[in-house]
Amino acid sequence: MNSRSPKLPAHQPRRPSLPERAISRRLSALSINRPNGAATTTTEHELTEEIAEIKRYEDFTTIDWVQDAAREQLRRRARRKHNAGLFEQRGNLGWRRRLGETYDAGQAWIVVTLVGAAIGLNAGFLNIITEWLSDIKLGYCTTAFYLNESFCCWGDEKGCSEWHRWSSFWPLNYFLYFLFSTFFALASASLVKAFAPYAAGSGISEIKCIIAGFVMKGFLGSWTLLIKSICLPLAIASGLSVGKEGPSVHYAVCTGNVISKFFGKYKRNAAKTREILSACAAAGVAVAFGSPIGGVLFSLEEMSSYFPLKTIWRSYFCALVATAVLAAMNPFWTGQLVMFEVRYDRSWHFFEIIFFIFIGVFGGLYGAFVMKWNLRAQAFRKKYLAKYAVLEATLLAAGTAILCFPNMFLRIDMTESMEILFLECEGGRDYDGLCEAKHRWSMALSLAFATIMRTFLVIISYGCKVPAGIFVPSMAIGASFGRMVGILVQALHEGFPRARFFAACEPDVPCITPGTYAFLGAAAALSGIMHITVSVVVIMFELTGALTYILPTMIVVGVTKAVGERFGKGGIADRMIWFNGFPFLDNKEEHTFGVPVSQVMTSEVTSLPSSGMNLRAVEHLLSQTKYQGFPVVEDRASKILLGYIGRTELRYAIDRTTKEGFISPNAKCFFTQPPSTSLQTPSLNAPPITFEAIESASGQQSIDFSRFIDPTPLSVHPRLPLETVMELFKKMGPRVILVEYRGRLAGLVTVKDCLKYQFKVEAQETSSHDSSLDLRQEKLWAIMSRAADWVADRVMSVSGGRIQLGGGRGPGFTESEAVDPRDHLSPIVPSSRHDILDGTEDIDAGVELQARQ
Repeated sequence: MNSRSPKLPAHQPRRPSLPERAISRRLSALSINRPNGAATTTTEHELTEEIAEIKRYEDFTTIDWVQDAAREQLRRRARRKHNAGLFEQRGNLGWRRRLGETYDAGQAWIVVTLVGAAIGLNAGFLNIITEWLSDIKLGYCTTAFYLNESFCCWGDEKGCSEWHRWSSFWPLNYFLYFLFSTFFALASASLVKAFAPYAAGSGISEIKCIIAGFVMKGFLGSWTLLIKSICLPLAIASGLSVGKEGPSVHYAVCTGNVISKFFGKYKRNAAKTREILSACAAAGVAVAFGSPIGGVLFSLEEMSSYFPLKTIWRSYFCALVATAVLAAMNPFWTGQLVMFEVRYDRSWHFFEIIFFIFIGVFGGLYGAFVMKWNLRAQAFRKKYLAKYAVLEATLLAAGTAILCFPNMFLRIDMTESMEILFLECEGGRDYDGLCEAKHRWSMALSLAFATIMRTFLVIISYGCKVPAGIFVPSMAIGASFGRMVGILVQALHEGFPRARFFAACEPDVPCITPGTYAFLGAAAALSGIMHITVSVVVIMFELTGALTYILPTMIVVGVTKAVGERFGKGGIADRMIWFNGFPFLDNKEEHTFGVPVSQVMTSEVTSLPSSGMNLRAVEHLLSQTKYQGFPVVEDRASKILLGYIGRTELRYAIDRTTKEGFISPNAKCFFTQPPSTSLQTPSLNAPPITFEAIESASGQQSIDFSRFIDPTPLSVHPRLPLETVMELFKKMGPRVILVEYRGRLAGLVTVKDCLKYQFKVEAQETSSHDSSLDLRQEKLWAIMSRAADWVADRVMSVSGGRIQLGGGRGPGFTESEAVDPRDHLSPIVPSSRHDILDGTEDIDAGVELQARQ
């Protein structure tokens, strides 16, 4: 391994990040000990806030939960002493003090209330806009152009004269459907590319890492929120096989991030902010599925690595407020929170468990198949199509429109198709003969085609550069497959009504409800692609409100989970974390390596001696390295560990000292408090330098950094099992753990070291990387390039040279040099060096990544 300490972004050498644990003992080594303890605490608190302000601008690094907890304690202590001082000076301010303390304690509830209301409002408007854009592809309302088909035909039981198709000529409708779909995708991809590249995709995998402590500037910013909210309805209406439920979590978390920054308690404390983000993730799922309890469980099961009891309660409250606001808006005019909400009034029979198990097996196989081939499609996209994001999304939408329009289940919006497939046949509710016995076999074939085609489209569409989720497409695939199974079982029962297998069926009463099979198929596909269980059962229960179908749902989800685990651990979000190389340790995984941490740690570490270095040498070290922090040792020969100092704190102290111009470059730097007799400098009997006394103390030849170091860094023995060290990272969340033996520094270990060893072991246990895959991808790209050049030549010749498409002749309007920063991250494959993002990569790519401001 290379000699290093934990690293920070190469493109921000002067604004790194580092632990603040025991921050009160390392703040301002340039300030003297004051007799007034309250004043000292207040000064330290102010300096801590200044350092935290610097750290807000760091990108692609990780926070340290331990240091944030220490800083929060310091903030509270400083606030209490400040308020106590005011109370002693002016006794009539007691009520103001109590009011201030109440406001400080209640900020969390104010934030979750505001965030929940904002998420509910946004979800309501997006539902209305999405439905109108989806329906406008097929026709228009004569009474009011801005109404979708449901609102236009509200109350009409027998047909709807107000809603008209664009034309009675079928090919013209086909062409307009194709035109609208292509335009919507082009608009969505263009806005994402131009204004907020992070608005592309689902965002769930990145949010999992952010909640766990990873920092991605701009991913949760206001521009991402705005562009995600605008482009999501366009992407859904384009007909691409993508959903809005995953992006709903992203814009919900963006909303929480934007609103919380207006409150001082969350503005600088990253760990506190992530508690709000966990609550926002729950609210996002709640408004997407109309399931507040399911949203909380989803956040607990899938999103959060740290979920204390208070976060559960706040998540529930945030989801409650969001769903209440959404219900008050009533976007569908039906009282339903989502379009595909349904109620069943019939029970199920035990002989149907066989078919339920079959649906569960399908869910597990579907998840494994889609994840495998989608990751291959993502690798091809990242390698060859990164510069053609707009063109790719536009062509995908055009191809999807051409393939889907002839099929009645693929033509309509996926949420609308699920609403149709979930319904019972009784009650006069039918859709193009879905419930008619004479159309049974044609419907089964149509559903089978829809299942296969939608699966293919999901594989190639999920991951394109538009807001794109995979929840609803997977549920739509499961619903079409389940409805097909239900139709076949219903036909089997009607063909053999007196068979002993169907003895539980009552005469003259419908025995098989195909809609419930569609409902269970949707649950199986969702569980298969995400590898979640409890939250899926609760979400589906809240969608139906039927207690009788909890057991079948549990059976289906359990079988899906068992089958899916045979093909690999983790759902699509976990696979995308692995694919992008984010430093994330999943607390759901259990490892047995049987090796000590000494086999994983970095042995050659750049450390700082407690004394002997001058200011010029320290600045040279900072400019020549990218490390996030440095262990402090007694001397480099003995390596007796004394503490740990962060690069941010060290840089901050030097900047505050040298900007006045009074410190000599040869000034000696001390990282421990030396006895006064040991200082052989002109400042032998002078007090340590302070910010306030720099001017009067000009010419001082020593600087005391002792209060900046952490004298008690987290350290372990070299023989400690690696599994225990990984648990420390998961439970405590430090950025770095030092390894010491008998008081001497032996090395250090980071999350990246643990992940690299994990991937190395997994690569040895599994089959080697298929080297022919790269060759096949190159051949595919060559075919696509030749086809694109041929089309460009034909268009140019037909137009007489007036229309020139991109391709080999230079960038066109669909090509851009500014790409998504995530496209610069390399997937982790066994045959490569295991690229795990650790904050040293310069991947800005010319895109302005906004910090929390």
